Amino acid sequence: MRKLMLWILLSLTAGTAFAAAGSRARLDAFAHGLHSLRGAFSQTVYDAHGNVTGTSHGTLALESPRMFRWQVTDPYQQLIVADGHKVWVYEPDLQQVTVRDQGAEEAHSPLTVLTDLAQLDTEFKATDAGTRDGLEWLRLVSRSKEPQFEYAEIGFDASGPRRMVFKDTLGNKTTIAFSGWQRNPALAAGTFTFVPSKGTDVVDGTTRAARRQH
Repeated sequence: MRKLMLWILLSLTAGTAFAAAGSRARLDAFAHGLHSLRGAFSQTVYDAHGNVTGTSHGTLALESPRMFRWQVTDPYQQLIVADGHKVWVYEPDLQQVTVRDQGAEEAHSPLTVLTDLAQLDTEFKATDAGTRDGLEWLRLVSRSKEPQFEYAEIGFDASGPRRMVFKDTLGNKTTIAFSGWQRNPALAAGTFTFVPSKGTDVVDGTTRAARRQH
């Protein structure tokens, strides 16, 4: 579950081709004038047979164009921070953080369309997925030759995005429910900064070499 969620986050900023008016209009309206975003999430992961394999809860913050903070608070602790140059994945229970360069692949994903519409027409093919559960859905299919997921969907109500759904190439599905959105909040200066504390093992995500922070 953590591996799939990590990919979703490290893929968080991207684009779509023009979709039908309903869901795309909702996205455009929500993203208009938006440069930062803060809220809470509740995530559920299902296997290919529809069985629940994990749940988690926490908070997130996004800032255009490439910064995000995803903090899992329950049932385990995990923090993922992207500062525009590096991605830090901190596991408090292991006293370990993995760090690597934030590449182009990680700069393009379904969630960050909320704060950066500039690349909408390059990374995804989008279609209006109709209405269900009281939401209007926009479906995104990656234009990559080696996609990490079969599709992603964003569900909107009148106030903005309420749910996201990801289905991977093995048939597993992740659903994320959002709440408490705050548009353009005054985010603290260190929101998108990670400084390893003393005693934390710092692992190079490319070479897997580790060093202990003193």
